[in-house]
Amino acid sequence: MRLALLDGDRLGLVANERVIDISDLVSAPPEAGPGAAMLMLLGRLDSLQGQIEQRAKSGEARMSLSEVKLSSPLPRPGKVIAAPMNYAAHRAEQKASGSVAELGVFLKANSSVIGPGQSIVLPFTDRDVDQEGELGIVIGQEAKRVSEEEAFDYVAGYTCVMDITLKGQELRSTRKSFDTFTPIGPWITTKDEVPNPDDLQLRTWVNGELKQDARTSIMIWGVAKIVAFASSVMTLYPGDVIATGTPAGTCTIKDGDTVACEIENLGRFEVGVTAKDAVPAPRYE
Repeated sequence: MRLALLDGDRLGLVANERVIDISDLVSAPPEAGPGAAMLMLLGRLDSLQGQIEQRAKSGEARMSLSEVKLSSPLPRPGKVIAAPMNYAAHRAEQKASGSVAELGVFLKANSSVIGPGQSIVLPFTDRDVDQEGELGIVIGQEAKRVSEEEAFDYVAGYTCVMDITLKGQELRSTRKSFDTFTPIGPWITTKDEVPNPDDLQLRTWVNGELKQDARTSIMIWGVAKIVAFASSVMTLYPGDVIATGTPAGTCTIKDGDTVACEIENLGRFEVGVTAKDAVPAPRYE
């Protein structure tokens, strides 16, 4: 199943370039905030799966993808967790030491999430910002200290994530948490449609030029190990997102650019880049 968020607040089931509105399956109060219905759906996915599959088989009216505006499927996840330096070639190009084993995971602000068709907002006129395409794990059940062997039981599905990064010496959580620095989309593909997330083709483009092209099979830590480790540090909840690291090929993005990310079986989405409100970076002492 491919679960999408339409026009900011409607749940959609995507199949063959068509969409079925399934918003009536989950009722979230307006005050719950953006994407609350998706978080509820993920938490109840096992019990609702039969109804969703029945909708897919029904003759219910379907909309074309071109008729709807896709939002990030998780506009306000509870947490965005990220695994640094999880590809050896990226570590080499960054001339960095350590990997996720030594560095651990870090958090990105959930307020940094945007969706398809939105724009990355460059904050400063005098600091470089890089694009990073990554496989995103979407948690489906509360997980605490789970083993690698049982890790997939707690995964709802997968999505495409861009981990946008301000270059500099600040801690990763600071440099990667600016508003708009975590594009997520185009939808969540449930794990039953992704037999092996550790062997998917991941590509990113900047202005149509292919910059990153790698398989997730070359990740240093695979999906199960990342989930198990993250759950040993913090309790994971439905809708939490884990970005699994980026391969080689990151580059500086600039005002007017477009960035696209595509992962095999998970879809493709694109965002813009703007420096409209950029200012010189402040200097702190």
